[in-house]
Formats: sequence, structure tokens, C-alpha cells
Amino acid sequence: MARQPRYASPRLPQHVVQRGNNRRRIFCEDGDYQFFRECLLSANQRFGCLVHAYVFMPNHVHLLISPDESKSISRAMQAIGRRYVPRFNRRHGRTGALWEGRYRATVVDSARYLFTCQRYIELNPVRAGLAAEASSYRWSSFAANALGKVDELVCPHELYTALSTSPARRQEAYRALFDSPVAEPELRKIRDATSKGWALGDDSFRDRVSKRGRRANPLPPGPRPEIGV
Repeated sequence: MARQPRYASPRLPQHVVQRGNNRRRIFCEDGDYQFFRECLLSANQRFGCLVHAYVFMPNHVHLLISPDESKSISRAMQAIGRRYVPRFNRRHGRTGALWEGRYRATVVDSARYLFTCQRYIELNPVRAGLAAEASSYRWSSFAANALGKVDELVCPHELYTALSTSPARRQEAYRALFDSPVAEPELRKIRDATSKGWALGDDSFRDRVSKRGRRANPLPPGPRPEIGV
């Protein structure tokens, strides 16, 4: 089956996932995380991508990005790969592909799913058993969004800044969102939308995305073909 074209949705946030080939590690030491971070920051600045949330897991990354232009994310991800992969292969004595094919992405309905998606991303280490709580995982945006740590990689979304005019109260309101885990139905929606390439939102949102020239939800089931004898 042919893959659908990338989302051409400037200014709308997208949940981006890039996994290691065969789900193998893409980070083996602190220097790998640091260099990937540098590559991501440089590519974002060059191609016009605003990162609202991120997490670097041992074998994959999650990003919530708003692109300035339709090709901003794809150009940024290509630039990251061209810098990061050769260095990783040299340092760890390997060859060949590092990524599991092209990155996956879903456009996100900000009004309904922005904070759910941010919580999904920043709680990933907790769900994976790598951290007892989001604040104890080093390689994520939680410290910036919830605790006010300076992180030049993070550019808060307007809905985040609208939580309060006071940075301290804004962070407090954001931390309150983490009092409970993301519900299982919401986890499934995010995972299905990202893995299958559908828009993350209600029917109205998906219809608006589809009008931009990119099908945003599954086709309805058609009639089963007759099998000849």
C-alpha cells in the first residue's frame, strides 16, 4: 500500500515519532543524547520548527512540533539524520541504517489534545519504567514546562502560556495536569493516530485537515470482493 504524503499543515502541532531500526538503541551514552539535542536545536532554527514537548528514549524519540511551513518538519528530520547517524555509527562501531524507516507523524487538534499529547510524551519514561516520575527523567521537556527550567529547545504553545500570566502559576497549573496518568482510551487514540498517520482530533478537525489535501481518517469499509471459483 502506498504511503500517504506528509501533512502540509503549517502552524498546526504534529506529534512526531522516530524509532531505531528493529527498535534498537539510538542513544547509548550521554554524549549521544547531547549531540542529538544539538542537531535538533540547529535543525529547528534553520527550518522553522517550534518544539513544545519532547522526550528522548533509549530507542526512540517523541516530539510535539509546530512547523512554520509545510516541509519544515521533514527538512529538519532529514538534517538531523545526516548529522546524527554518521557520528553515532562511528562512535559505536556500526554501519547501516539507524532509523526504522521514515518518521511517523500525526497532526494534533490543539484545543482538545495539545496537553494530552504533551502529557503522553513527558510521561513516556514513567510508563516504560525508566523513571519513578516525570521530573526525574533527564531527557525530556517536563522540567521546562512544569518546573520552569531554562531549555532553549522548548518553545511553549500559546495554550500553555494562556494557563496564567504568572510563570509560577502557569507551571503549577501544568503540573496539576499530571496528577493522574493519561487514560487508556486516550493512549490508544494517540498511538493509533501516530502509527497509522491519521489526524488526532474529532471528526470536524479531521475534515478540516482533509480539505488541505491530505486524507486524515481511515476509509470506510467497502464491500468485500467476490472470490471467483
